[in-house]
Amino acid sequence: MKKDQLLTRRRALITGAAALGAAGTAGVFALGAGGEPARPAVPAAGPQARAALKPSAYRLQPLTGYGPPRAAPGRPPVRHEPFLRMSGRGRTMLLTFDDGPDPRYTPHILDTLAEYDVRATFFVCGEQADWNRDLLGRMADEGHVVGNHTWSHPLLTTLTRSRIRSEMERTSDVIEDAYGERPQWFRAPYGAWNRATFQLGAELGMEPLAWTVDTLDWSTPGTRSIVHRVEDGAAPGVVVLSHDAGGDRSQSVRALRDYLPHLLDSGYHMTVPRRRYA
Repeated sequence: MKKDQLLTRRRALITGAAALGAAGTAGVFALGAGGEPARPAVPAAGPQARAALKPSAYRLQPLTGYGPPRAAPGRPPVRHEPFLRMSGRGRTMLLTFDDGPDPRYTPHILDTLAEYDVRATFFVCGEQADWNRDLLGRMADEGHVVGNHTWSHPLLTTLTRSRIRSEMERTSDVIEDAYGERPQWFRAPYGAWNRATFQLGAELGMEPLAWTVDTLDWSTPGTRSIVHRVEDGAAPGVVVLSHDAGGDRSQSVRALRDYLPHLLDSGYHMTVPRRRYA
C-alpha cells in the first residue's frame, strides 16, 4: 500500500473511531478548563467486591475566557492556562499516557484498550516516536489520539523560545509522518507551562491539555496504589495522567487491566479529546 493511501486510511479510521469514542456521551463534547479539582468518589466499603463507582455530582465549570476562539480556523487562540478536564454531558473520562511510545509497555496498553474497545490519548516524545513509528501507526489504525510531549522531555521553562519551538515542531513532524496528521494537543513535560509554550503551541496548531488525576505511576508506587488513585478520582470530565514509558511501567500496565473494566462497569465512557467550539 502506498504511503498516501495508508495515511488516507488512517485518517478515516481516526475519524470513525473518534465518533465511536463519543458514543454514549449524549452528544459531542469539547474540552473545558475547570478551576476546581475533581472530587473523589466515595471508596467502596468492605474488603470484598468493589462497589460501582458513583460519579461526583459537581457541575463542570469552564474558566472565564475559555469561550469560542476568535482565531482563524485551524489555529487555536493563545491560552493562558491548560485545559484540565472535559466539559460535556454524560459520564465521560479521558485516559492519557505520557512519554512513550515504549515497545516494552505501549503494546500491552494498546492490547488492553483494544480488548475493551476504548480509545485513549498518547502524548508522545519525539525521540521515542521516531524510534517506534510502527506504534504510532497502530495508534492511528486503532483510533487513538496522539499528542505532542516535546522531543526530549525537557523543562521548557528553562529553554529559549527557539529551543522550545524546535522541541515542539520536530515532534509534530514525526507524528505527522508516522501517525498521518499533525497533533492538535500539546502537554508540557512536568506540567511546566509559560507564555512561550502557550504561544508556540497555538502557532503550531495545538491546544494545551493538562490533567485532573495524577496516578503518580512514574514513582512506581505499586499497582494497587495506581488503581486506587484512578478509582478514587473518577468523576465526570476527569482527565487521568499515566505513563507508558520513562522507566519501568509494568505497574501501569497491570493497573490499567484492573481499573478499566471496573470504570466501564460503573457506567463511565472513556473517550478522546476533540476540538469543537460552540
